[in-house]
Parts: sequence; structure tokens; C-alpha cells
Amino acid sequence: MTRMSTVRLQITERAGKHRGEVLFSLHQFITEELLMESYNSLNKNSSAGMDGEDWYEYGNNTRERIPELMRRFKAGEYKAPMIRKAYIPKGDGSYRPLGIPTIEDKVLQASVRTVMEPIYEVDFKGFSYGFRPGRSAHQALKYLFKEVSFNRIRYIIDANLQNYFESINHGLLREFLGRRVNDGVIRKMVDKWLKAGILEYGQLTYPKEGTPQGGVISPLLSNIYLHYVLDEWFAEQIQPLLSGRSFIVRYADDFILGFEKKEDAMQVMKVLPKRFEKYKLNLHPDKTKVVDLFTAFGQGDRSFDFLGFTHYIGKSRNGTPILKRKTSRKKLNKAVKQTEEWIKRNRHKKLKELITELNVKLTGHYSYYGITFNSRGINRFYEAVKRILHVWLNRRGGKPIWNWEKFCSLIYDWIPLKSSKIYHSFV
Repeated sequence: MTRMSTVRLQITERAGKHRGEVLFSLHQFITEELLMESYNSLNKNSSAGMDGEDWYEYGNNTRERIPELMRRFKAGEYKAPMIRKAYIPKGDGSYRPLGIPTIEDKVLQASVRTVMEPIYEVDFKGFSYGFRPGRSAHQALKYLFKEVSFNRIRYIIDANLQNYFESINHGLLREFLGRRVNDGVIRKMVDKWLKAGILEYGQLTYPKEGTPQGGVISPLLSNIYLHYVLDEWFAEQIQPLLSGRSFIVRYADDFILGFEKKEDAMQVMKVLPKRFEKYKLNLHPDKTKVVDLFTAFGQGDRSFDFLGFTHYIGKSRNGTPILKRKTSRKKLNKAVKQTEEWIKRNRHKKLKELITELNVKLTGHYSYYGITFNSRGINRFYEAVKRILHVWLNRRGGKPIWNWEKFCSLIYDWIPLKSSKIYHSFV
């Protein structure tokens, strides 16, 4: 058994035994062995931080650097290095900010996360799925399907938080952490990460709120915040007051609330913005709404998007209303556009190499979107890619040589193009 596994088991046992109580003396679990395992667990191809050092370069001298890192951490001498800020494109044309720590900082963050995570895994609710060990988006989708289909759920609150990760209040987060973790060494280290300088376009700033996306420990901190702000509040204070059935499912900062009765949905919709405002968060006014899944066509929203899918009410084989899904238009368009750009950049490659690499991309798409009721969605993607490939093969220079019949022989017989496939089946 690895050191990581042993630490998790020991802390899980302690957290379960002292459920709801504050835990002390946790930094003793962080050892050189754990730091080394944390280093080995990192993505070897992840981007370098401010020091320009990648995973391989850091590994050249771990015999000396790991013990020194542990010494500075335990003595309180470790200073969180500046974070390099980058931006990655989103499907709607906007950009998502991404903070990139140094490799050494990732090592320490991963080790602290290993110690803190089992404590909160004891406390976290079963309907929370994002950034948790052993949980996935597909499990969240399955949970959503069962709750709506089998519990007469008709009304959905489709909510959207504005700039969640950059809006987390540091003072409130410290208060939440203090309910379970009161180890001075670890708490001071978390404070240093929250205050770490961020370099963006040559400008250095020090954040007063937020946890930068990209940090190893940031997903855990963001889950802790919403656990107290949303999960506990809805499950323990709101649901007991409702007259009908209800549910919540959350994946990171994306969440869906479902209700059997309209009056319950409208009442929660009134108090939800106030709840978030109390904790310095805001719902997006244009993207938060109540959806009636059974509304008549053309008389209002009757579908909602969650985790890349558009969800709507359809009928099972025996005519029973159930929740169905399809790839959301935004995600499908984005996937097609990105694949077209890739084909355009790589059309010069030999046919076998080009199609083999393209098949990897198709498989990746099917492995996520290939889910019950979405066969049409993934087939639309396949057909779009097929047409794009045909166009660009005829733009490889010289006159077009790939008529449709010859092209079909290529992708069906000579070098087969990966056809759509359902990978996740559940009803």
C-alpha cells in the first residue's frame, strides 16, 4: 500500500470517528515519502510555472529538493511562489482564467490535499460529484436521470454562478476550514496560497478573493466553500420545509435543483440569490431560470443544459415520461470547429497517420458524449467530421481526387474512420 493510501485511510478513520469536530496535528502526515509520491502523481506534461521548470527538470534533483521542501514547510519558511496566469478559450467565445503554479508548489499542494481531502470526504454530500475521488460527470448525469425520471420532478432551477472561482471570499473560506481543520502549519500554508501573487500581462497583483483555477488544491477549497454555502443549506434547511419531492445535483460550481411542485421551485428561486449574496457570490441574472419540463411547445423553456448535454423530457419504450439528453448545441459546435481546425493543420500528413490520429479524437468525444439517448448527437458529430475530412483531403494541393465514392471506400474499407458508439448505457 502506498503512503498516500495509508494517509487517506488513517485520516478518514479519524474524521469519521470525530465527525463534526475540529482536527489537529495533521501536518505530521506530510513526509518526504508523501511529497515524493505527490511529485510522481503530477501530470508529467503540465505547463511550467513562473520559474520555467517542468516536471522532468524538477525530478533531476529530488533527493535534495524534497527534504528541503519538507523542512521549509514544517518550519513555516516556505513562501508560495507567484502564479502565472493564462487564459483558455470557452465554447461561448469567452476565456477561462487559469493559474499555473510551479512544479514544486504543485507537489506541496498535492500533499496537503492528500491530508485534507479525506476529512471532507466524510462530510461532503452524496449529490456532489465534481473533483472528488472515485466520482465522475457520468455518475452525476445518472443521478440526475434517476431523480427526474422516477420522482415526478417537473420544475428545474437552472442556475449559473458568475465568476465563482474568482469570487470565493477568503475570510469566509477560512471560517469554513476552521470547522474541521485547525492545524497551524497547514492553515498558514493555505493562507499563503490564497495570497500568492498573480502575474498577468507583466502586472503583479495580490488577490483579495478567489482561488485560481489550475492550482492542485483549488478544486478542494472550492468544493468546501459550496458544501457549506449550498449543499448543507439546501439538504438540511430547505428540503425539510418543502411540500413536494426535490433534489440537488452538483458538479463543481455547476448545479441543478429539481422540484415536484411549482410553489416549492418558486419559493427556492426567491431565496437562492439572497443565500449566495450572503456569502459574496452572485447568480448570473440572464442564465438563471425556472424550467417547466412539461410546458407546452413554444410556451417557455422546457429543457436545460448540464455537463455538456441538453436535458429534456421524452418517452421510454413503454410510453413513460423520462429524462433524455443530447449533446448541447454549444458543445457540438465547439467540438466540430476544433476538429476542423485540427484537420486543416494536419492535412499534409500521410493518410494512415492522419486518420489514425483523428480516430483518437473521435474516440475521446464518444467516450464522453456516447451515453444513453445521445446516439443521434454523437452521430451528428461523426457525420460533420466525415464531411470536413472530405473537403480538406481535396485541398491538399493539386486538383481534387477524392470523389465521394472513393472517399467512402477510404473511410469504410481502406483506413476506417471511427464510427459513433455508445460507451455509457443506463436507463
